Amino acid sequence: MPDAPLSTGAVDAVRTAPRPGQEHIARPASDDELGAVDAVRTTSAPAGFWREAWHGMRRRPLFWVSALLIVMVLLVAAFPGLFTSIDPRTCALSDALDAPRAGHPFGFDRQGCDIFSRTVHGARASVIVGVLTTLLVVAVGTTAGALAGYLGGWADTLLARVTDIFFAIPLVLAAIVIMSLSTRRTALTVALVLASFGWPPIARIARGTVMSVKNDEFVTAARSLGMSRPGILLRHVLPNSAAPVIVYATVALGTFIVAEATLSFLGIGLPPSVVSWGGDISQGQGAIRTNPEILLYPAGALALTVLGFIMMGDVVRDALDPKARTR
Repeated sequence: MPDAPLSTGAVDAVRTAPRPGQEHIARPASDDELGAVDAVRTTSAPAGFWREAWHGMRRRPLFWVSALLIVMVLLVAAFPGLFTSIDPRTCALSDALDAPRAGHPFGFDRQGCDIFSRTVHGARASVIVGVLTTLLVVAVGTTAGALAGYLGGWADTLLARVTDIFFAIPLVLAAIVIMSLSTRRTALTVALVLASFGWPPIARIARGTVMSVKNDEFVTAARSLGMSRPGILLRHVLPNSAAPVIVYATVALGTFIVAEATLSFLGIGLPPSVVSWGGDISQGQGAIRTNPEILLYPAGALALTVLGFIMMGDVVRDALDPKARTR
């Protein structure tokens, strides 16, 4: 006698019944647990762009290495007396080319000057020129680029053509020509000359960034609320266009330090009475085969300084670039 057909409920029960060894053990869900999972903190402030960038930078070892180098250089430049008590201009020919000894870890140069003291005091001139030049370049380049990108029209055309003219002039070559004609060579003079021909790259960066930001929704909202064009530029456009400018300025500071050292090396930068790395490198090039330490110590200090700012620029670029954070 054939078996009676199973009902629909019995068929579903057979299909859903677990096979031997495949039983699923699930913990009963609790409303309290689900509420704890879905809970959202409404009291904490949302993380802003700059806070997220800071969190991203401080997790990278490269940031701490570059920050340590930069802080060390700035400390040496600001307080050289903490590292040596020897006057870098006090020289004795009896000590010329002497080997290192107690109190003089780097030895002496051809004039009998302490190399360690000159290396420490030479940081001040190079850092001052680099910082002054960077501040001037950021001020001039950002102003020109922001006005060109925000105003558009004939203002953009005029400023863009002026930028192209200065952009075509090599920085170091122009500085050599101008400094060779100058009768007063100070840190401010060198900074003004370098800034006069070093602002076009940052102007282009600021112009492109402002042009991409000025059409965003928050700018349109500010315009619809009746805010003036200068107010929109200063309060909304420039703060949201600062990231690429900061990245370039960080790297450019090291570049301007090298440019000052190049001018001093050629004898048309800072005068010999000012202790600088470029001047010491120039004096030590004649003894590179017999006494290479005369050149290597100031050159090594210059290289470490530039390396610190370049590495910091890479870290800042990765932190401020959203696309870099998602790669």
